[in-house]
Amino acid sequence: MNTQFFPVCPVCKAPLQPFGGALQCENRHSFDLAKEGYVNLLTGQHKSGERTGDSRAMARARHAFLERGYFDALAREVARQAAALTGDAPTVLDICCGEGHYAQCVAAAKPCRLFGFDLSKEMVRLAAKRKIPNALFFVANLAAIPLPDASVDFAMHLFAPFHAPEFARVLKKDGALISVIPGRDHLFSLKAAVYDTPYRNDEQAPDGGRLRLLERTRVKKTIRLQSAEDIRALFSMTPYAYRTSQSDLTKLDRLETLETEIDFVLLRYGF
Repeated sequence: MNTQFFPVCPVCKAPLQPFGGALQCENRHSFDLAKEGYVNLLTGQHKSGERTGDSRAMARARHAFLERGYFDALAREVARQAAALTGDAPTVLDICCGEGHYAQCVAAAKPCRLFGFDLSKEMVRLAAKRKIPNALFFVANLAAIPLPDASVDFAMHLFAPFHAPEFARVLKKDGALISVIPGRDHLFSLKAAVYDTPYRNDEQAPDGGRLRLLERTRVKKTIRLQSAEDIRALFSMTPYAYRTSQSDLTKLDRLETLETEIDFVLLRYGF
């Protein structure tokens, strides 16, 4: 953990600093560090973070799936761009970091000061347990990122809601934001195994507001899911998991292996 730069207080926006086993601001708002090393910076009705974001079971399933290497091509490209687009010792932000898989890949590619946050305490707990050097993970909402203005050299944002004003606020004027969206053919064979009329994705880039879309990069390949567990884990990582009928979900349970496309579009935004 870097002792020169911490998040800001989500209550009063004053800088946070270590104080015992917590982070505390000059106005004595204090946030305990968990034993894994992360801090919960949610306030208000979602203060606990226990019932927001992904559950413990979902977090563990995602962690297991990503560790099997199915999305390594994407991780390598995100890490490559992070290294290419930044100078020495950059500040990197992983927006909606999940269980820290991509953060770890980026940190391994280039020494950096890394922050990652997610709404799910379970995801953040797993990310912190990776013990990435010079990293701090925290529970927070992307609509109120507890970092100073213009403090981030490189931000990455994978498969999550897009909040253009906050992203522009924390990004330095010469910084880069990489946002990953599903490509046209992403998981089409998986969808075809579940739905009678599967559709292809439209690849519509989010409106960056003050941030301009500067470049598109595609990562595409075919993967072979090796077990029913992996198939179900991948499906649970998609929005389809929340709006699929039980009869269609039953089709997943009949599958032991499956080949499907992965198709990602990396969108680079900047000022």
